[in-house]
Amino acid sequence: MAFDKIRFVASPMDLAQDALLRLTRRFGQAAADDADVIVALGGDGLMLSTLQQTQGLNIPVYGMNRGTVGFLMNGYAEDRLVTRLSEAEETAINPLRMKATRADGSVVMALAINEVSLIRAGPQAAKLRILVDGRERMAELICDGALVATPAGSTAYNYSAHGPVLPIRAEVLALTPMAAFRPRRWRGALLPKQAKVAFDVCEAEKRPVAAAADSFEVRGAVRIEVESVPDVRHRLLFDPGHGLEERLIREQFA
Repeated sequence: MAFDKIRFVASPMDLAQDALLRLTRRFGQAAADDADVIVALGGDGLMLSTLQQTQGLNIPVYGMNRGTVGFLMNGYAEDRLVTRLSEAEETAINPLRMKATRADGSVVMALAINEVSLIRAGPQAAKLRILVDGRERMAELICDGALVATPAGSTAYNYSAHGPVLPIRAEVLALTPMAAFRPRRWRGALLPKQAKVAFDVCEAEKRPVAAAADSFEVRGAVRIEVESVPDVRHRLLFDPGHGLEERLIREQFA
């Protein structure tokens, strides 16, 4: 596929802004709604925000690392950019939808590409009740928090919390506790991608939690519902041989 019209976006970091200036001088700057591809310059945080901001455009996003970790990014190089774009392999991923309900009945909705996480927001451990597809699966989980991760996000927060790395094409979600106190040896669960997970926050005033869809945080929620969104599709481009599937495998042998 030819990518003649490129839209560049960059993080505020000096390294990314310098790259933005040079690349737009060389390749021009297409309008977002007229672009064939978006090139994101920065780290994984920029990639996540770019995917969310452009999800209604159905435009693939190709990242070049001008940040730190860059798990979702390709290596940075200014030469052969158009050729690299035309040769890139596409991976499509579906996000999660978080529905957070507060005690007053107000509801906040947000999408997450990596994970929806719940973290204790006070000195005491969180106390959570877990339901899957409306059926209680755990009456009480006492922990620092819990998260639901997609395959694409399984090497991020989920992996740090000792959750499993999921192949990118796996039709499953990872439900992973953080510092579980009771049940002490519970390591989490693998759930079908279409599963609907709900967390009830027990003793919410005494044991408040913060719920986050990637980096978007909601405080004071008493019920958090999570499900995959099959009708939202994010398109990522990777250099041949360096796609998400290969990276997820490689990460497990690092």
